Amino acid sequence: MADSYLGPSSKPTTASLFSPQNHSFSLSLFSPPPFTNFPFFTKKPQFFSSSLMSSSSPNGPSKLNCFITQNSHSPSSSSSPHHYQPSLLVFSGGTAFNGVVEELKKLTTCVAHVLPVSDDGGSTAEIVRVLGGPAVGDIRSRCLRLSDQSTSEALSVRTLLGHRLPLDAQVAKSEWYDIVEGKHPLWKGVSKPYRETIRAFLVYFQDQILRCADEHFSFSNGSIGNFFFAGARIFFRSLDAAIFLFARVSDIPTDSLVLPVISTNDRLTLGCELWDGTIIRGQNEISHPSKGSVQTIDKGSSSVPALPARIKRVFYMSSEGCNLLHEVFPSVNPTVLEKLQIVDCIIFAMGSLFTSVCPSLVLRGIGEIISSRSCPKVLLLNGSPDRETSGFAASCFVTAITDALNRTYGDPENCLKNTPNQYINTILVPKDGQIPVDIEILAAQGILSVVTVESIPDPKLGVIFDPESLIEALSNLLNAPIYVESVSRT
Repeated sequence: MADSYLGPSSKPTTASLFSPQNHSFSLSLFSPPPFTNFPFFTKKPQFFSSSLMSSSSPNGPSKLNCFITQNSHSPSSSSSPHHYQPSLLVFSGGTAFNGVVEELKKLTTCVAHVLPVSDDGGSTAEIVRVLGGPAVGDIRSRCLRLSDQSTSEALSVRTLLGHRLPLDAQVAKSEWYDIVEGKHPLWKGVSKPYRETIRAFLVYFQDQILRCADEHFSFSNGSIGNFFFAGARIFFRSLDAAIFLFARVSDIPTDSLVLPVISTNDRLTLGCELWDGTIIRGQNEISHPSKGSVQTIDKGSSSVPALPARIKRVFYMSSEGCNLLHEVFPSVNPTVLEKLQIVDCIIFAMGSLFTSVCPSLVLRGIGEIISSRSCPKVLLLNGSPDRETSGFAASCFVTAITDALNRTYGDPENCLKNTPNQYINTILVPKDGQIPVDIEILAAQGILSVVTVESIPDPKLGVIFDPESLIEALSNLLNAPIYVESVSRT
């Protein structure tokens, strides 16, 4: 029988993330061996403590990573003792900025990646439809890009968690059973402690699917990393704990944080209001509408019809909402606010402007802190227009970000009146990009620093930043040297 592997010996049974008295980390997943004996729990769990304890315990430590000390130019623990790493916070989605993550490590690993949790397309959509909860696809994507590649086992884990099942539903389901039962060739090269840890959460995910007997779950084009992430999130009842586990399994540098902009176990729905009054519900419907089938999303601008009008604003809707009366106001992840106050540089990354970047900016508290900072605040301009930004010039991107941070078209009692240059003081532009750079209007907005960066053509995305040149430009801006690790880990 296909589900025979769901036995009591392999199913997770109980979790206690920390004791209220001493905040010690304890998790009973297998007996024996104890979970904390696994190799990725041998280091002090800095990521877990800073992103979880700060919001879960009033007495627990809240800043246990390099972000506390970076403003005093102290070196990161993960690099040469003579290498100062600037601390960055990046607002982005899960795709466009991924292409520069590896190169960015040469400048710094002390980066807080702030990502939305409202994606409702592809494999993520199917998980949210059946099991609910926030979307984990963008977070999983960034975690994989940050994961270790220095050993054969690290590469095997990365390959496993980055694997997607076939589009054919029956073939996908069959392959899924091979993976969750531990029979698939993808497990080759993954040692037993890692294998049993990863597999336990895949088993738990499968158990949750079986409990939803009334909902037929499609494994078509499913992401193994998404399934692992969803299983961990449901098991721990915490998105932050799932991120910590994923970070340890994939050996992400401890001073690199992947932060959901909203720390929640609830489903979040993004809506947008167009200038003609039209309301569109769902991130995928705004950015890359499809016919409802699970498929690979094509993010090329020519693959989808144009919007009937430009986007006025994005906002969050209740799970059953379909108009402006159903707008909700979730709270921002407090760790994001902590990092915004102390990082050396704030970056608005390239990508889908209204569905990847703006969902993080419209939350209360974000605009207040960014406008108060005197650090570099950098916009990475897209190289090509998309469905959301058709007809935009560079100043239109600035206006959209300013309006989102000011919450200009939301609740009038909670809007700000800050100027564009209080949010952005530098724009990096890809050479030969298709977005017009209207220097005079940018100057009128108070933005005088516009830097052209070498670019490369991408067959799907058009003109994009050359990663090496982009990191060099950031290095010059921050007056921080680029560092190349000379000795690989073994």
